[in-house]
Amino acid sequence: MTRESAERADTRRTLYARRPPAAVQLAAAGREALRKLDPRVLHHNPVLFVVATGAALTTALWLTALAGRESETPASFIGGIAFWLWLTVIFGNLAEALAEGRGRAHAESLRRTRAQTTALRLREPRTDAARDEVAAGDLRRDDVVIVEAGGIIPADGEVVEGAAAVDESAITGESAPVIREAGGDRSAVTGGTRVLSDRLVVRITAPAGEGFLDRMIRLVEGARRQKTPNEIALGILLAALTIIFLLVSATLVPYSGFVARAGGQGGAVDLTVIVALLVCLMPTTIGGLLSAIGIAGMDRLLRANVVATSGRAVEAAGDVGVLLLDKTGTITLGDRQATAFVPAPGVAARDLAQAAQLASLADETPEGRSVVVLAKEQFGLRARELSPGDAVFVPFSAQTRMSGIDVDGHALRKGAADAIAVFLAERGGTLPAEIRAGIARVAKLGATPLVVADGARALGMVVLKDVVKGGLQLEFEEMRRLGIRTVMITGDNPLTAAAIAAEAGVDDFIAEAKPETKLAEIRRWQQVGHLVAMTGDGTNDAPALAQADVAVVMNSGTQAAKEAGNMVDLDSNPTKLLAIVGIGKRLLMTRGALTTFSIASDIAKYFAIIPAAFAANCPELGALDLMRLGSPQSAILSAVIFNALIIVALVPVALRGVSYRPAASAVLLRRHLLVYGLGGLILPFPCIKLIDLLLGFLGVGGVA
Repeated sequence: MTRESAERADTRRTLYARRPPAAVQLAAAGREALRKLDPRVLHHNPVLFVVATGAALTTALWLTALAGRESETPASFIGGIAFWLWLTVIFGNLAEALAEGRGRAHAESLRRTRAQTTALRLREPRTDAARDEVAAGDLRRDDVVIVEAGGIIPADGEVVEGAAAVDESAITGESAPVIREAGGDRSAVTGGTRVLSDRLVVRITAPAGEGFLDRMIRLVEGARRQKTPNEIALGILLAALTIIFLLVSATLVPYSGFVARAGGQGGAVDLTVIVALLVCLMPTTIGGLLSAIGIAGMDRLLRANVVATSGRAVEAAGDVGVLLLDKTGTITLGDRQATAFVPAPGVAARDLAQAAQLASLADETPEGRSVVVLAKEQFGLRARELSPGDAVFVPFSAQTRMSGIDVDGHALRKGAADAIAVFLAERGGTLPAEIRAGIARVAKLGATPLVVADGARALGMVVLKDVVKGGLQLEFEEMRRLGIRTVMITGDNPLTAAAIAAEAGVDDFIAEAKPETKLAEIRRWQQVGHLVAMTGDGTNDAPALAQADVAVVMNSGTQAAKEAGNMVDLDSNPTKLLAIVGIGKRLLMTRGALTTFSIASDIAKYFAIIPAAFAANCPELGALDLMRLGSPQSAILSAVIFNALIIVALVPVALRGVSYRPAASAVLLRRHLLVYGLGGLILPFPCIKLIDLLLGFLGVGGVA
């Protein structure tokens, strides 16, 4: 490990893995579990609310039994049932509290980062404007502040002037500073990060309390967590099942009384037994673990250095079929730089460089600025000071894909080959064959040619080069094994796009794409039934990111892109989607596996508690007592104890998630039906029998 990587690892451990000792975590979770017994909190989980109501009812019955109320049911048995029902509720709350507690240390670290700072607010968006010192919490959207070297950026915003190195380790865990500058796709800054050099003029884009850091804190704490559609649907199903079993249990009291009178033996089933039967009939296990599974899934995503603003996106990631990737900044490093001027026949290289420089004055992208720098380095050309009265500037845009200037009777333009070809055609000119051949040669090398024109005349090309990020081919190969199709979308010409696509290892590419092209491609895949994921970082990606089912935005991207996406990759690594897909699949599989286990284990509990509940009225039901339990009371209490303890046993599975290996869905389904379906059906039998033997040995709970 290099010194730099070791420093990054230390930073990440400090920020993301700093946790109290296990005993302290458990104690804190225990206190939170008791706090969640508040009915105002508990009613959000219908299953546990019903169990708590049953626990309260049996507690009241136990107290009346202790007070001398005559009953055929021993007070010790009633008290045992009440005790374990309360533990069932507490264990369910404990699972959720442990999941929430995993992010609290991280949240505290982020809160320290978000400590109140003062800001220098400019009265006008100019560096020489008058300044007012205000608290960071008093800033509003569209306020403009200046941040000097060593200062803390007070709130989320966009750099409107300047360029500086920024320390974002408090957010990303990376110790290496990043460059943030006005224009282009690296203008977004996050509140709480520190400017290390120079100074920045920032326009505030998020009001106090709604910034990226604030949302991150709420997410890691589990606060304001919105349940996903699947989680809501499962919750509704569990609530419906609870109501059904509640109605069934309520009818058993008069039904058992009728059977007793008709058969001349036994009597109505005791209310304590009815409550125990109801709790064991309900899917209590998954009801107690459901919330913890969702929170733990978000925590695993955060540990991958990805912040999700939507739990729905995490689930959707598990079923993604198509991945669209923006080329610049996503597949490539994104720092395309001008490397050469290639003049057309009869054009001097210096004249081409001067025209390209002038045409780039209105291009605020890093590529445009690199043209100005190259002209200065190769020919000593310096940018002319031009006022709006001397020239008409044509700013670069993603729609036109060119920039330019009208000055001294010349209409100078620089941009993509097809855009310049249209510009020339409108003025009666064409691209010379020599330039077309040069475009093909440059594109085959994986570089990007920009054509420079003066009115109806093509002057030559500017060559831009970018570098594909390392390790992408292996990552894309893994995605193919998962059945995910990768498509690169770029504004480059087809030859350049083909060269980059081949080097990166994507399945397909779309060249000469405009923002609306990306949007149309996403809709096309969605219309044929695929869930589509997209990664991007630029403002021009925002419409497509908003349309995608899973929209992963690079942390280095613009504020507009971050607002359109539903996930932010703090590492700005496009291949992170592979980890996101794995996390999404683990979340879905964990919920499905534990739901299967819960329902399967209920079947075993029926064989324990139903024969016991009706033993006096229907001795024939004793044939269902496959476990040959000690007594009816012992059988009922054993089932209730198992029902409580299994929640505790499954908490690590809910928090960690079930194991996941890339495989076909049918294979995964068979595996989990075998492990969690058959396992859930078989495991309760020996466990309940063992608890029954232990109760008989100890002589507790009214079963002596």
